Amino acid sequence: MISKIFDSMQAGLADVPDGATIMVGGFGLAGQPKELIDALLDQGAKDLVIINNNAGNCDTGLAALLAAGRVRKIICSFPRQSDSHVFDGLYRSGKIELELVPQGNLAERIRAAGAGIGGFYTPTGAGTPLAEGKEQRHINGRDYLLEYPLHADYALIKALRADRWGNLVYRKTARNFGPIMATAARVTVAQVDSIVELGELDPEIIVTPGLFVQRVVATGGTI
Repeated sequence: MISKIFDSMQAGLADVPDGATIMVGGFGLAGQPKELIDALLDQGAKDLVIINNNAGNCDTGLAALLAAGRVRKIICSFPRQSDSHVFDGLYRSGKIELELVPQGNLAERIRAAGAGIGGFYTPTGAGTPLAEGKEQRHINGRDYLLEYPLHADYALIKALRADRWGNLVYRKTARNFGPIMATAARVTVAQVDSIVELGELDPEIIVTPGLFVQRVVATGGTI
């Protein structure tokens, strides 16, 4: 019987090695898999590369992982906001590396990894400091930059419900980067509110098929 259900967050992340590249879902706090991040903090892996839209909020979740000195590099679109003091301090003191990626480019680079696309040209970033060192082409009167896909060893995402095969549905905009991150990682770990019986999820509303999910952990009720 196929079952991707793990008993705990810690069990789902037990094999994460030092130096792993990890995608973390969420748009700020919306859709952020906080419990999985807390479990990663407890697990102890260090020298991590994190791919996320933001660089942590306040002192919890991703910000706590940064504060513990466990992240070597972060690839994100919005590293600074009113509550990003943890990242700000680390960056200004040279303790963390930043790769700044425009949000649309970030999403497309992740999607490209899942779709098997080797690279793509985009006008976003052309003519700015972000173009430095990148291949450029002039196409139909516009300047374009070559961007490469973003792959990860693990993707930590949050969904609303799952079944034991790993099929996922999300809560409104909390899905954000979750579906594309699930396709771009070697191991996808989904934190869900509840796990339901096979057949209870309408196939028409399943967003992420279980094919892309290797591990499921429930924070709420289970079957």
